[in-house]
Amino acid sequence: MKKQKTVMCFGDSNTWGFPPDCGARYDRQTRWPGVLQHKLGEGYYVIEEGLPGRNTVWDDPVEGGKNGLKQLVPLIHSHMPLDLLIIMLGTNDFKNRFSVSAL
Repeated sequence: MKKQKTVMCFGDSNTWGFPPDCGARYDRQTRWPGVLQHKLGEGYYVIEEGLPGRNTVWDDPVEGGKNGLKQLVPLIHSHMPLDLLIIMLGTNDFKNRFSVSAL
């Protein structure tokens, strides 16, 4: 029997499955990691590590614990061994409170 490949999806509310019209959560089959799991099939195990409000590298003074850089390595270690890591972050970096610029 062939070993399953393990994929971890690390991201924000888009990975978590937060719908824009309410505070609920999309079901696993609708969230993009779930769609990926379905498309890849039984030879793959897809792990969802989505957190609404997570950003790339910023310590959020309003919503603490959302710095993706600080969370990434511990999460990788907790899910080892991994065959693939997919990172989907950046949307929350545009929050005004981070005062960041593209320049």
